[in-house]
Amino acid sequence: MFLIFGYQIFKAMNYTVSDGFLYYTSLVKDKDVKTIFQSNSISKLWESITEEQATFRYAEGKWSIKQLLGHVTDHERIMTYRILRFSRKDNTELSGYDQNLLVENARFDELSYADLLADYKNVRQATVSLLKGLSEKQLQLKGKAWLFELTIEEYFKSIIGHEYHHAEVVKEIYLN
Repeated sequence: MFLIFGYQIFKAMNYTVSDGFLYYTSLVKDKDVKTIFQSNSISKLWESITEEQATFRYAEGKWSIKQLLGHVTDHERIMTYRILRFSRKDNTELSGYDQNLLVENARFDELSYADLLADYKNVRQATVSLLKGLSEKQLQLKGKAWLFELTIEEYFKSIIGHEYHHAEVVKEIYLN
């Protein structure tokens, strides 16, 4: 068990990051998604990073903090697209995505950290808006993306769990 931004998080005993959704949702456990998304506690870490820190890579071939934040933002965009489709009862099975391809073909390192942070906040605001518009019944609808069929609530949890994971990496490896 460890504490992230005031939330008690239980390390996934049965899952690793390579398990994807299962790992990320297990980091959130039974936390209320509406409460978590409306909290700005995770944002505080991203806001505390300077432009100089944002360019840091702890090893050759590893992403910079700018790229990590861009990846977190892209991931949230992709998940909310899936959530939108599934919440409207579109049962089309959606594909996975190649995170490395997306980061390699983005301009994250060319943009200012302030611009990347503003984009992250805008995406989060749109996610909160989408979440507020869904009923409890809609949160229990399911959809399949890549190998996993999850409820919409679990897709939301995977967004936050994914961000928890990367925030912990930033704190332990990049800023330590």
